[in-house]
Amino acid sequence: MTFRSKRYKKESENLSKEPVGLAEAVEKVKSFDSVKFDQTVECVLCLGIDPKQADQLVRGSVSLPHGIGKQKKVIAFCEDADVEPVKQAGALEAGCDELVKKIEGGWMDFDVAIAAPKVMSRVGKLGRILGPQGKMPTPKNGTVTADVVSAVAEFAAGKVEFRNDAGGNIHAVVGKQSFEVQKLTENIEAFVSHIKKVKPQASKGTYIKKISISATMSPSVTVAV
Repeated sequence: MTFRSKRYKKESENLSKEPVGLAEAVEKVKSFDSVKFDQTVECVLCLGIDPKQADQLVRGSVSLPHGIGKQKKVIAFCEDADVEPVKQAGALEAGCDELVKKIEGGWMDFDVAIAAPKVMSRVGKLGRILGPQGKMPTPKNGTVTADVVSAVAEFAAGKVEFRNDAGGNIHAVVGKQSFEVQKLTENIEAFVSHIKKVKPQASKGTYIKKISISATMSPSVTVAV
């Protein structure tokens, strides 16, 4: 049984049972009583896909117009000549063989791993370690790229990765509760627009069935699709 605070229950009681416009939904999430930290705002899309079918999976990454209010710890697997430029772009660690050994030894203090195609043959052995945590570099979400420097800069600034879960839902951070209504609204619009663009061709019927947004410790608000 999930415990809900009196504050949470009170906020839930005042929510409309009907979907509302995006701007109104954002204003509602921002109006919830603040806790002792700046809550993260998340957007959840319920998609009309069959997650059991490989040709209907939805995953990738997108840069939001106003960032997400958080820096990410990024590492990069690259050739020696690129180590310094990559670190200057914001990488916490960079290199290849020594970095692979460090991770094999148990070091996992990073959020995103970027890799150059030329070194993937040496990074592949980390699949059993990074795969289950969703940190294995892959071309599908832009973390395997020839332009490692640009990718590191984008992900360090808060580029958002996404992938559907077993229920066909996409979860993504879209900002902070302290963001202005316009900035949160534009971030969510950009995210939803991107998800529309990557609709699998094999997906039939209604693609986006439901959209909701919520803050870390607040109830979710349903947005009119």
